Amino acid sequence: MSRFDFSPLYRSAIGFDRLASLMENAASNGNNGNSGYPPYNIELLSENQYRISMAVAGFARDELEITSHENTLMVKGHKAPEQGSRNYLYQGIAERGFERRFQLADHVKVTGADLENGLLHIDLVREVPEAAKPRTISIG
Repeated sequence: MSRFDFSPLYRSAIGFDRLASLMENAASNGNNGNSGYPPYNIELLSENQYRISMAVAGFARDELEITSHENTLMVKGHKAPEQGSRNYLYQGIAERGFERRFQLADHVKVTGADLENGLLHIDLVREVPEAAKPRTISIG
């Protein structure tokens, strides 16, 4: 019994159908193809600022691609094929391509990215528009 029934959430919550779909998708797909490579950290820098740091040792800037579309952040690494062959006695550095997806909350935007010392830092900020902030309704 690895599936959960989220239908009660659809009946009792208004406007949370996207959240329920995300939970259902996460429960059914497991890790969504993310095998744990490359390792990453997610930091909370301030109330509305976040940073994702990924260990991408061996990748150059032009071998990395960062795409943000709607509420999905995708980071891809494409390793260029080696010219010639190497004779490894031991190969512990994974020089393979990867694709890692992060589901972003509403109003979270990517503000920048930097590659430093083998770590790819992606900065995010949550910018809630004035129309979405709480407001007081007067009773007439």
